[in-house]
Amino acid sequence: MKITAYGHGCIGIETGTKNIIIDPFITENPLAKEKIKLTELKADFILVTHAHFDHTADVDALAKHTGAIIVSNYEIAMHYQAKGHKVHPMNHGGAWNFDFGKVKYVNAVHTSSFGDGTYGGQPGGFVMEADKNIYIAGDTALTMDMKLIPMQTALDLAVFPIGDNFTMGVDDAVVASDFVECNRVLGIHYDTFGYIEIDKEEAKNKFSSASKELILLEVGSSIEV
Repeated sequence: MKITAYGHGCIGIETGTKNIIIDPFITENPLAKEKIKLTELKADFILVTHAHFDHTADVDALAKHTGAIIVSNYEIAMHYQAKGHKVHPMNHGGAWNFDFGKVKYVNAVHTSSFGDGTYGGQPGGFVMEADKNIYIAGDTALTMDMKLIPMQTALDLAVFPIGDNFTMGVDDAVVASDFVECNRVLGIHYDTFGYIEIDKEEAKNKFSSASKELILLEVGSSIEV
């Protein structure tokens, strides 16, 4: 399984013959718009954790370009279905077996609304069981619900926001990795804006001190899981 960072909370996942994009925010991301061409991205599925602009700015354009199925909570799915897109609605605690693997929509502690104020349902994250098992937390605080995940899924990678202010920061992400029993963490949602700039070396050292690995990818770079 190959994972590519497209900036902020947006990652691409290649599993088997399928391409999955999470929370596309590229054309309005100052750190990604000059490096990533939206029209060159492949997507069979677009997974959306919540409705905020920095997670949905390019959903419409990417879905039009690729014909991808948009997977999200009921309210977000219906929002895009009304625009003519193919969707798969989910809600908290529910799981579905897609042709690339199993996806479960799990709790996140955050808010969710579109740029015009339209209600975006309750935010969430995704636990994906495919070639490897990945937890994509989305924008969230540290929450005790994370302890439920390893009761059902042994994770190979956890994808956590670490920028603080709007989400949990590095210290809470270290605790979160204990909760989900996964010592390999891909950090997202940092450095894009002034509110979420971090000291990357300090962040890595905090994880290392806890005998964990924090992976911070440059925009456009990839890892194999």
